[in-house]
Amino acid sequence: MTDFDWNNYSLETQAIRAGHDRTNQDEHSIPIFATSSYVFKSAEEAALRFTGKQPGNIYSRFTNPTVDAFQQRLALMEKGERCLAFSSGMAAIMAIGMGLLKTGDHVLCSRSVFGNTVLMFQNYFDKFGVKTDFVELSNSAAWEAAIKPNTRFLFLETPSNPLIEIADIKAIADIAHKNGCLLIVDNVFCTPVLQKPLELGADIIVHSATKYIDGQGRCVGGAVVASDEIIEKYIYPYLRTGGATMSPFNAWVFLSGLETLAVRMKAHCDSAFELAKWLDVQPGVEKVYYPGLNSHPQHELAKSQQSHFGAVVSFELTEGKEHAWKVIDATNMLSITANLGDVKTTITHPATTTHGRLSPEVREEVGIKDSLVRISVGLEDLEDIKNDLLNGL
Repeated sequence: MTDFDWNNYSLETQAIRAGHDRTNQDEHSIPIFATSSYVFKSAEEAALRFTGKQPGNIYSRFTNPTVDAFQQRLALMEKGERCLAFSSGMAAIMAIGMGLLKTGDHVLCSRSVFGNTVLMFQNYFDKFGVKTDFVELSNSAAWEAAIKPNTRFLFLETPSNPLIEIADIKAIADIAHKNGCLLIVDNVFCTPVLQKPLELGADIIVHSATKYIDGQGRCVGGAVVASDEIIEKYIYPYLRTGGATMSPFNAWVFLSGLETLAVRMKAHCDSAFELAKWLDVQPGVEKVYYPGLNSHPQHELAKSQQSHFGAVVSFELTEGKEHAWKVIDATNMLSITANLGDVKTTITHPATTTHGRLSPEVREEVGIKDSLVRISVGLEDLEDIKNDLLNGL
């Protein structure tokens, strides 16, 4: 099937068919290549493979047919030239930093990113002389004002976790490029089904495949999508040496996840939209964060750059952490877990879980209050989800 130009097909078809080169066994489903190494026909062929003069598999730390199928499929769906898969989403971000940054460089990062992303830039890249400043996600002028001569890239996730803020990708990409910087977008909340950051001007996309790409909470993995030049020059050398490798089994699971991603995302989003509207009128709920609501400050922006509003809903309660914990603990069906993107609805308290390692001052600065609850809306019956929340509300 390598003769097909998959760019001529829709995302839904790419997600099911692309990336599978059938073996001489003529299998219908993509196989798991559970091998650490590969046999060469001769010493010369081995030498040519290792020097990169002949394409082909070398060692499963950086070349594996099952992983490659996942990489090809996700790159097509994101409208990117090339994808590299990693052992986790954080490993993918680490690879970007290790590949692109050097001592003396500067990074601009949104304040509204996953807590571990903040800690990676602050606690680890900082040790090697890379400084990071944090800016308001939705304030394009703030991004431009904070750029320095040594800024290497801008990093953001949109929608953000957990307050579902929206960044103007095109505007921030223009700012980055005008100043000789790259724009990196974490697209985990939207996936390529809802948003195409590369088409809006971003240079690199990062994913936690653990979330919606898997869709059933089975495996941990990550991915980077970018131009062939960026991948080959900066990211692939780090993967080959550093070994933050996605396993063939996990790649096989993620390939299955991609096959149903489009239909799942539509169902997730439809339920989340209805749940957000319902929460917005419940007693005891002070504020709902969901870009599908007209009250959301970036509602029109979300409509313009996303095909739907996403599947995560956050809301503040009137009485602080005690009220939030009461609502969470009173649920019977919902899963109390910090993961998201699952067919099972999950509920969590961000201030003490996903963002609990941040200082209270930082949490206050980014608007994560003790009264905040985050729900990743799954595929159960919507009325059952509402009724479960009513136990605490």
